[in-house]
Amino acid sequence: MILSAPDPAADPYFAAALLDLQHAAFAIEAELVGSRRLPPLLEDVVDLTAFRGCWVMAWDGTTLVGAAAWQLGDVAEIVKVMVHPEHHRRGIAGLLMTEVIARSPGRDLVVATGRDNPPGIALYSKHGFVAEGDEEVEPGLWIRRMRRSA
Repeated sequence: MILSAPDPAADPYFAAALLDLQHAAFAIEAELVGSRRLPPLLEDVVDLTAFRGCWVMAWDGTTLVGAAAWQLGDVAEIVKVMVHPEHHRRGIAGLLMTEVIARSPGRDLVVATGRDNPPGIALYSKHGFVAEGDEEVEPGLWIRRMRRSA
């Protein structure tokens, strides 16, 4: 597995591949939580490239298989962790999480995932995140907010 940190805004072909990965990955979470109204599924390439945070990508050779995005501040906010469904159960999400944590030294990290997304909750829990609470962001769509202390 190769990790890199390109800026999707710098290459429209890469941005399109990243958007395809994002839509495939978040379609799985949409099934779990029972809603396709997840922000990553509503994004287009313009929205994706407008994000001005940090990225790390996972590659299997020349194939983009996963990515994570986060914003640094006093607290690092993880915005997306995604792995292409064809590459699940290979440790890619864990590798991405380890890298995000390493690139956010001395900061608490926060993340929100679907309350009804057991794989996401398990991933974050495995990396030291604890639940802070659940919130209904629209009728029937619940998210779980989690935090990892520095």
